[in-house]
Amino acid sequence: MPGEKCFTDSGIEIKKIYQSTDKGQSSTEIPGQFPFTRGIQPDMYRGRLWTMRQYAGFSTAEESNKRYHYLLSQGVNGLSVAFDLPTQIGYDSDHELADGEVGKVGVAIDSIEDIRTLFDGIQLQDITTSMTINATGFILLSLYVALAKQQGADLKKISGTIQNDILKEYAARGTYIYPPKPSMHIITDIFEWCSSELPKWNTISISGYHIREAGSTAVQEIAFTLSNGKAYVQAAIEKGLDINVFGKRLSFFFNAHNNLFEEVAKFRAARRMWAKMMRSLGATDPKAMMLRFHTQTGGSTLTAQQPLNNISRVTIQTIAAVLGGTQSLHTNGYDEALSLPTEEAARIALRTQQIAAYESGIADTADPLGGSYFIESLTAEIEKKAWELIEQVDVLGGSVAAIEEGFMQQEIARSAYEYQRKVESGEKIIVGVNKFMVDDEEKIPLLKIDDSIRKVQVEKLKQLKESRNKASAMACLENLHSKAVSGENIMPSVIDAVENFCTLGEIADTLRKVFGEYR
Repeated sequence: MPGEKCFTDSGIEIKKIYQSTDKGQSSTEIPGQFPFTRGIQPDMYRGRLWTMRQYAGFSTAEESNKRYHYLLSQGVNGLSVAFDLPTQIGYDSDHELADGEVGKVGVAIDSIEDIRTLFDGIQLQDITTSMTINATGFILLSLYVALAKQQGADLKKISGTIQNDILKEYAARGTYIYPPKPSMHIITDIFEWCSSELPKWNTISISGYHIREAGSTAVQEIAFTLSNGKAYVQAAIEKGLDINVFGKRLSFFFNAHNNLFEEVAKFRAARRMWAKMMRSLGATDPKAMMLRFHTQTGGSTLTAQQPLNNISRVTIQTIAAVLGGTQSLHTNGYDEALSLPTEEAARIALRTQQIAAYESGIADTADPLGGSYFIESLTAEIEKKAWELIEQVDVLGGSVAAIEEGFMQQEIARSAYEYQRKVESGEKIIVGVNKFMVDDEEKIPLLKIDDSIRKVQVEKLKQLKESRNKASAMACLENLHSKAVSGENIMPSVIDAVENFCTLGEIADTLRKVFGEYR
């Protein structure tokens, strides 16, 4: 209300006016130079626009493949794959726990046959692919590599990202399989194998997105995400890996919410903090200190009420991501509070990016808000508060210990509760939800996923197991079991297994026997 104090969603007070005395430390910094507050490239988008991705995947591999070809025809220059819940937690579509979930929140992938269908007509060497997959990330990467080999691709030229961030699953999302320590071992196996065999692949996308979706503030999002990143780096160093090599292949995944200036400042602060953190951990190569990140607009900010309002929300979030210097971006469909996006919703979301890129002028200069008294001050304040949280995590023994003790989960839950309290009391206005409501909600077409998909997948699995060389498949699984027990790198064994038609569920179950499950 007029005359009252204003705060960001992280609780940072906003002054009525900012002056030269409020300048932050980056006012004399240069884009493309340490600590990269103002961007990782000197010319940012004048040299190359961000990669425009549209996160998609639903139903069967056949249906998702159609959507990918549609998106490519509309100007997408990078694919982003969503997987269904059974795939994410290591169950084949015929598992009893998969009933009712097959193909619902992403595409169902059970074997190399599905991955071949998923990318039918798409040369992997010619496209970058981001895969939102964590606990079974090593299996999906192995499937992708196996398909690339079948296509005759040069693995040295294959580029893309697997999310592969298990720590945030324990803290905020829940699609984990194995306990933290063996999960960290698998992740460092991926780092090690990719550093020599798949050098252009981003081996992890350390995710703040899901931390924010679970209810964190912007400060918590970057603090916990960078803490998790630090844990991965320390684990890789302990394995004997070179920080200047694997550090260049680390990437991040952040959320973009509606508080425009806080979001821009958040991205700038995260870059500066990561550069300082990596240098303190021993990095000397500037590229190993660069925080490269993908952004997705905030799913939790979208409303089922008056869903067309979400187009405006996504536009604000798109501008925040670009002003904040993102390397790639996915824009949500306006209907995603109700269902997976229809083709129309996906197209409008993509057009939002394209209009921002080609019509708004925000891509014409690096860090357009750099030097703003407000932005510089806000960047410094967010950084200060995030360091304070990171110090609390460090005192507890780092991210793994902080998660095991429930610290991160409790902090996120507290922020989520406080935000919801403000919405319900009317202190926080959400247009169309607690103010400016309408009696008759507009009806929009929704994408519906048929439960019969499971029958299709189960039949494909049956045919696969009947036609494969069973002895070879079982030998591969036994070899994988042996490598896991001995502590050797499992990636070559997993690739061998998928090439011999072992299923995702069989591979995940083999490691369940070695590592157990996290409860």
